[in-house]
Amino acid sequence: MTSTQHLPIIGITMGDPAGIGPEIICSAMAREHVRRLCRPVVLGDAGVLMKASQLLKLPLDFQKIDSLDHAVFDRKTVNVIQGYPVDAEKMRPGLPAGETGKAMLSYIEKCVALAMEKELDAMVTAPVTKTALKLAGSEYHGHTELISHRTGADRFAMMLTGNRLKVVLVTIHMPLSRVPGSLTREKVLETIEICRNSLVERFGINQPKVAVAGLNPHAGEDGMFGEQERKIIEPAVRSAVTRGWDVSGPLPPDTVFFHAVNGKFDCVVCMYHDQGLIPFKMVHFKDGVNTTLGLDIIRTSVDHGTAYDIAWKGLADDTSLVEAVKLAAFQAQNQKKR
Repeated sequence: MTSTQHLPIIGITMGDPAGIGPEIICSAMAREHVRRLCRPVVLGDAGVLMKASQLLKLPLDFQKIDSLDHAVFDRKTVNVIQGYPVDAEKMRPGLPAGETGKAMLSYIEKCVALAMEKELDAMVTAPVTKTALKLAGSEYHGHTELISHRTGADRFAMMLTGNRLKVVLVTIHMPLSRVPGSLTREKVLETIEICRNSLVERFGINQPKVAVAGLNPHAGEDGMFGEQERKIIEPAVRSAVTRGWDVSGPLPPDTVFFHAVNGKFDCVVCMYHDQGLIPFKMVHFKDGVNTTLGLDIIRTSVDHGTAYDIAWKGLADDTSLVEAVKLAAFQAQNQKKR
């Protein structure tokens, strides 16, 4: 047995070839501590990655493989499973296009298939853009919707995680005006359940403490500022408590994150996107990780976009990707223990 055979095999999708995905992947693959955490395989384009490596002056070797049986795991080899072909010389950095959209779709779909077949222990996704996905004819706006569809998951939730703060979202990408009408007791309770079970199974926290934020100022102030707390969120929290779970709420949104950052709670369940992401990014702007809970596979992602403005200029920071790889390996190891 070699020294790496016990490490999880992690598939990393290249994301938009015209964005910063190729650069941050090459940077991460050149880091020895990443190789000590897992056996990485990139789903992408070897020519594009080679061009990014040359831009960054990194001593990496790229090997195209058709299956994981042919992968070589050492300090400098980057195993690449090819997706939809991209001409690295004709590609226009920083601009979404139908061809790059088709490419990023192919990387995701192949990676999901390998993870579902248990050939990969987890997948990590570099950033994509909704514009290129639309140009490619995709009916999905992003990773979460596409991956949940491909895995057949109908109960899932988005978690943003760092070493000081974790948040899970009840509603994700929708206009703020639609949020109140989209909340139900069942949806809030389901999100609490997915959050709590994932903290146990994938994060190794045996008795997680979950906080639930209110929707309105001061968590509604006994109905003075809104009825969602009394009619929806509070009953969902009571149902969770009757199951023996350590769940608190609804708590005022202006104080709950302070307490979570200082260790009182393991995670905060938030009612809408910015309620959770604004405080999260104040704390974890560079090292935050997005992970999808409730899937049959482990999926983590960078917590940033394609950064077209700095793409292919050698300026991209790989911190979030490195943290996403670390979290994927951590979850994979915890899952194996159960």
